[in-house]
Amino acid sequence: MHQKQYELYLHLPFCRQKCAYCDFPSFAGREQEMETYVEAVLTEARLRFPQVEDLSLSTIFIGGGTPSLLPPLLLKRLIEGLRGILHFHDAAEFTCEANPGTLTQAWLETAFSLGVNRLSLGMQASQERLLKLLGRIHTKADVEASVSLARGAGFQNLNLDLMFGLPMQTMDDWLDTLRFALSLAPQHLSCYGLILEDGTRMKEWVDTGKLTLPDESEERDMYDAALRMLGDHGFHQYEISNFARDGFLCRHNMGYWRQVYYLGLGSSSASMLPSRKSNFFCVREKNPDSLDEYLSLIAKGQVTRKREEITPEDARFETMMLGLRTTEGVRYDDFEHLHGVTLQSCYGEKIQSLIRKGLLEMDDLGVRLTRTGMDLQNQVLVELMDD
Repeated sequence: MHQKQYELYLHLPFCRQKCAYCDFPSFAGREQEMETYVEAVLTEARLRFPQVEDLSLSTIFIGGGTPSLLPPLLLKRLIEGLRGILHFHDAAEFTCEANPGTLTQAWLETAFSLGVNRLSLGMQASQERLLKLLGRIHTKADVEASVSLARGAGFQNLNLDLMFGLPMQTMDDWLDTLRFALSLAPQHLSCYGLILEDGTRMKEWVDTGKLTLPDESEERDMYDAALRMLGDHGFHQYEISNFARDGFLCRHNMGYWRQVYYLGLGSSSASMLPSRKSNFFCVREKNPDSLDEYLSLIAKGQVTRKREEITPEDARFETMMLGLRTTEGVRYDDFEHLHGVTLQSCYGEKIQSLIRKGLLEMDDLGVRLTRTGMDLQNQVLVELMDD
């Protein structure tokens, strides 16, 4: 971990419509506050970043919400304003999320001209009935049109988010979604199994019996089908849910899984910074989830954030938890560099036990989950927890 290099995450919490499965801090019907919010984010950046010496950003990620809702002039104000406060490294990967139902040529051209060089589109499914069930505001045709517009604007690094394990989704649906996504020639695909989150309409529908999910074996079959089909089309799995063509893995996500320091701007954003106390690994800070609370604090010139000091023991476990999500796994050298102790001295006996159970494998470089271990990752993590 380089102490003077950081990743930046910027949260834009505005949506045209809340998706049925989403529990992210995002808000529909508040687009009239976007200009106020942009100015608040720039104020937060001025208030906070002097505390970080020799700041250099290796990656930038604008997520939401729906960043493509931001009008081009406001997007320009936001990014140019941040450039005046922060140093955007010339080689930075600069990702922005977008919804195919809101994407325009003007927005894409503005984003690309401002240095955004990676676009992540929330496609999710190719069936209109499933898109409506999810509460998405776009159609299959919108996805195809958005990809064409993005290519025309100059984007050469494109991700599509896909979901499986949905209510009413069959294997044929999932295979059609994969085939359609591949026909659009993306460089990266994220394939997420549906997780029912408390407080969402989707969870309520399932809990009340209005909808039923595919069973566990059906969901696993969908995941296995993705592994086979994407592998056959030149995609390499580098994390449980993420697949990329050569040279196009998401550097921002890899930094998160490798515990690179990161800075967050905007409501609900989080930061992980070096701790000034020698007996802690790092400090985590979090902005309020409430948009009203965030705007109120910034208007008062305050940046009150929840703070949590992370102990070395917790940080070592997080290295295992995050690193084992990747197909590379946890490398011995990286672990020792981060923590000043060897992987074997911390987890040697537990690793051997998990190897005997067929859940982990090891070589001269490090340890990683087996294919069975990926399916049973929670079991692996429970066994790795410190007593």
